[in-house]
Amino acid sequence: SFIGEESVAAGEGSILTDNPTWIIDPIDGTTNFVHRFPFVAVSIGFVVNKKMEFGIVYSCIEDKMYTARKGKGAFCNGQKLQVSGQEDITKSLIVTELGSNRDPETIKIILSNMERLLSIPIHG
Repeated sequence: SFIGEESVAAGEGSILTDNPTWIIDPIDGTTNFVHRFPFVAVSIGFVVNKKMEFGIVYSCIEDKMYTARKGKGAFCNGQKLQVSGQEDITKSLIVTELGSNRDPETIKIILSNMERLLSIPIHG
């Protein structure tokens, strides 16, 4: 099976089943792309029994290929990635994306979450 982000965004229905399924977003970061902001990728995932098996993200502008496989780790251009081990949230940099849903209730939830994050003394 195939699920395409662009077709779902256009209103086509999509149901994730237990069948092996490719999930593809050919322009991940469509808003960035439209505004010529250079953070755009091609994202591909493969799901079996509704569980992610592996994923690939190709950052076009940076020419970086990110890959990950369940239980096997994550890589960038073949080099293994790992988390920093930093456990003190006050030494962190938090990045967020607000999404495109402008429903008043959704906005209220997002802003409430942001308020909680911003009350933590983080780097930025």
